[in-house]
Amino acid sequence: MTVFVAVPDATMLERLTPAGEDVALEVWTTDDSPLDRSIDLLVLPYSVSAEALPRLAASRVSVVQSQALGYNGVAEVLPPGIRYANAVGVHEGPTAELAVGLILESQRGLDVIARAQPAGLWKRDWYPGLLGRAVLIIGVGGVGAAIEKRLAPFDVEITRVARTGRTDALGAIHPLGALPELLPAADIVVIAVPLTVETTNMVDAAFLDRMKAGALLVNISRGAIVDTDALTERARTGAIRAAIDVVEPEPLPADHSLWTLPGVIITPHIGGNISSMPSRVDPLVREQIRRLREHQEPLNIVVDTRTGL
Repeated sequence: MTVFVAVPDATMLERLTPAGEDVALEVWTTDDSPLDRSIDLLVLPYSVSAEALPRLAASRVSVVQSQALGYNGVAEVLPPGIRYANAVGVHEGPTAELAVGLILESQRGLDVIARAQPAGLWKRDWYPGLLGRAVLIIGVGGVGAAIEKRLAPFDVEITRVARTGRTDALGAIHPLGALPELLPAADIVVIAVPLTVETTNMVDAAFLDRMKAGALLVNISRGAIVDTDALTERARTGAIRAAIDVVEPEPLPADHSLWTLPGVIITPHIGGNISSMPSRVDPLVREQIRRLREHQEPLNIVVDTRTGL
C-alpha cells in the first residue's frame, strides 16, 4: 500500500524527498481543486485559518497535520471522517524565547531606547529589570514549561497556575481560582494557555485591576484571551504595562491607540517564526508518515471527527 502525502509547497516537497518507495508526495492545499485520490496525510501551510478546513469536505482526507500548536476553532469546522494533529514540539521553544525577549525588552526599557536611537538620543534611565522579580505563569503546558525553564536562570520567583491545582516535581501548581489572590503579588504575568471557551476574555477588566500597579502583562498565547478594550484603558492610565505577540483583532488596526501607548510593546504574532522551524516540522511529518505506513496511530491527534470509534 502506498501512503499518499500532500504538502503545502515545493520547498517542503524537496525537503521530504525521498520519503520511501511506498510513499507518494505531491503539493496540494485546500485552495486547489479536489484530487481524484485519497490523501492519507495532508500537511497544512503554517499560516492557515481554521476557516479553510470546511473545503476538505470535497476531498478524501484521513489525517491533517497542522504546522501550528493552537487548534481553536478546528473542532467546529473539520468535516467528518478526519483526524487533526497539532504540531507539538515545534513551537514551544521559539515561543518561549520570544516571551523572554519581550519581558527583557520591557523590564530593561529596550523599547524606549530603540525608539530614541534614530534621533541620536542618549536616553539613559532606570528600569525595573528582571532579577528577583515575581513572575506568574498562567499555563503549564509545553509553552508554559518552556518559558519557566528559560526564566529560571534569571533568579526570578516563579508561581505557576493551571486549570486545576496540583503538585509536580517542580512544586505547587495553583488552580485558576487562586488568581485573585496571586495577581496582586506578581511583577510579571505571562499568559500561556490555549484559547478555549473558558479562557476567552479570561484577562478582563477585573483581572487587570487585580494586577500590581505598573506590573507587566505578557501574552504569547491567543489575542482573544485578553479583553483588548480593558487592556487599552489600563495601559493608557499607566496602571499596567503590556508586551504582547497576539491581540484581538489581528492584525490590530493601524489607527488603534494601543500601538502608541507608553509601556506597550506589540509584535505581529511571530512566536513560531524562526528560520529553524523546518528542522522540527520535517521530523514530525516523517514520523507521521512512518506511523501511517505501519498502521499505527498518528501522534498529537487533538480533533477526531470519525464516527463509531
